[in-house]
Amino acid sequence: MSDQPSAPAPMSGGALAITAVALALGTFMQVLDGSIANVSIPTIAGDMGVSADQGTWVITSFAVANGVSVPLTGWLMMRYGVVKTFVMAVSLFTVASLLCGIAWNLPSLIVFRILQGAVSGPMIPGSQALLISIFPSDKRGAALALWSMTTLVAPIAGPVLGGYISDNMSWQWIFLINLPVGALCAFLCWRNMKSRETATRKVPVDTTGFMLLLVWVGAFQVMLDTGKDADWFSSPAIVVLAIVALIGFIAWLIWELTEKNPIVDLSLFRSRNFTVGSIVTCLGFGVFFGNSVLLPLWLQTHMNYIATWAGLVAAPSGVVAVMLTPFAAQIMGKVDARWTATLAIAAFGLSYWLRSDYTADASFGALVVPLLVQGVAMSVFFVSMITITLNGIPPGQIPQATGLSNFTRLSAGAFAAALTTTIWDRSASLHQTRLAESVSPADPAWQGTVTAMSHMGLSLPQSLGAMTRQFVDQAYLLASLDFFRASAWLMILLVPLLWFTKRAGGGGEHVAAAD
Repeated sequence: MSDQPSAPAPMSGGALAITAVALALGTFMQVLDGSIANVSIPTIAGDMGVSADQGTWVITSFAVANGVSVPLTGWLMMRYGVVKTFVMAVSLFTVASLLCGIAWNLPSLIVFRILQGAVSGPMIPGSQALLISIFPSDKRGAALALWSMTTLVAPIAGPVLGGYISDNMSWQWIFLINLPVGALCAFLCWRNMKSRETATRKVPVDTTGFMLLLVWVGAFQVMLDTGKDADWFSSPAIVVLAIVALIGFIAWLIWELTEKNPIVDLSLFRSRNFTVGSIVTCLGFGVFFGNSVLLPLWLQTHMNYIATWAGLVAAPSGVVAVMLTPFAAQIMGKVDARWTATLAIAAFGLSYWLRSDYTADASFGALVVPLLVQGVAMSVFFVSMITITLNGIPPGQIPQATGLSNFTRLSAGAFAAALTTTIWDRSASLHQTRLAESVSPADPAWQGTVTAMSHMGLSLPQSLGAMTRQFVDQAYLLASLDFFRASAWLMILLVPLLWFTKRAGGGGEHVAAAD
């Protein structure tokens, strides 16, 4: 006879509604903070007297800390219970949000964003598990629909809310708005679910594996974030970081393969679906996240968009995703997930390719159209890739597989964000050099433009400054178009790789064990 207590009965009535909303708020808050800072980077960087490239550390630090903390989630929930772990994560996330809001310089903000990301690991899996547990079995589909909607609505609200706050208030409020939401979520969840705590047991934790993971991921991320400013491998500090990351990764790999209770179960990669699915997910999400960082940055720094309108450009993709998700969920149960994933990847590719036709005088509508296509991709990509990746994983390994998949995806996003700004700046420098070579001050067109500006009341230095600004803006436009075009090709190249996986979903047979 099992000594585990039986699961408590589902909730009903007002308690169910209030608790479901509170759990949804927790998910919403965590996902929101993954996107709300994207459009605020120029504002934060300007206020703190740093470059916009350095400002992106605010995004990458949160993402990589969140990714690294995910593997600990399962151990925390088994050791302390899902309710305690979730409520504590929300409470600490709220405190970290306060610290971010009162940060006095960029280093302090980055430290607090790392803390915010580190404590947020259990929030999404915890909210999902608890939401399922409080609903009757016949309404759990509705519960998951509610949960998934919050994960889609938050990326819509993030850029718009972040832009509005940056333009009309102080950027600190993009973090401080979490305080009442987090406090209410933690209070309601603890009050309504403390009697529903899950069974706990003492389980070993792979401390050495976790520390090695922190070392190599941290060193690699710092190398990517600071490499451009330090001129990469001509800097001894970057060389040291690269060596630490490489040695740390090898040591971590050896340790995890030989540890009895590893923090990351690398045996999951024996499954063809898990390996290929993880690669496609990481590359696809990396490209998506890199573009999500680049577009608002380009619009604000070189297209004269304010943060609010930069956020509004990105918002329609989330609206389309929300509208299509219910239909996508119905289709997913009837067709092979590889087909829906192919559709999503093709839609992503088309979206990036359409962006490669942007011009310096593109209208708001022209900027939005490719984002509408991206919304189609978002509605099916993540669900399809989860279905493919977890196909054939034994039930007992699903939690570890989900955690590892989320860790690799979030880390890929953080790495991609750092690489994006480096690639963008280098490409812009190359284009600027070519533009300068093609135009000479002795050129009649150049002289005519300077003369026209002088007639407008500009002095010669002012005219030259305006011309230089046009060169820089044009160079960054060409660099952006190059990035969009490369993104499109990379997505298309993922399609044949995707079909190396086995059939998943649509009534197809599922492999009972890893290949």
